[in-house]
Amino acid sequence: MEVATDEPFTPIKQDTKKVFRYNINWNYGLLPQTWEDPSFANNEVYGSFGDNDPVDVVEIGERRGEIGEILKINPLGALAMIDEGELDWKIVAISLDDPTASLVNDIDDVEKHFPGTLTAIRDWFKDYKIPDGKPANKFGIGNKAANKVRVQLLLFLESYSFG
Repeated sequence: MEVATDEPFTPIKQDTKKVFRYNINWNYGLLPQTWEDPSFANNEVYGSFGDNDPVDVVEIGERRGEIGEILKINPLGALAMIDEGELDWKIVAISLDDPTASLVNDIDDVEKHFPGTLTAIRDWFKDYKIPDGKPANKFGIGNKAANKVRVQLLLFLESYSFG
């Protein structure tokens, strides 16, 4: 499912361009009213420009969300995915209602309480377009996740335009 950003009221619709060969084990969504600016070159991530979409969220809690459900989350960190040359941030978060939410406060806690999850997320997003004949996606910041403080700065910079 994707948000149709080119349609009025940006409805959630079936993505007919991509066929996913295997499932993901987390909730995938976006932060409303955010935008990855295609005119802003991020020097920390190879000078890549934003992908002209809302900022994506990967929620790692144990409950499967419903399509269109709104969750209150705690952002823990972010992966800087480079998709065909465009920067596509993946915020890693946990729902505040998750039973384990009090155990994870930053990206370092994810590996401790959800072993292998960051690797699985990175690998899935790296490889998901390969079956369609496209190259593997890359990740900035040395293939590591940015911490919570960097995520807060990212969200601030992505939300405001300085001109």
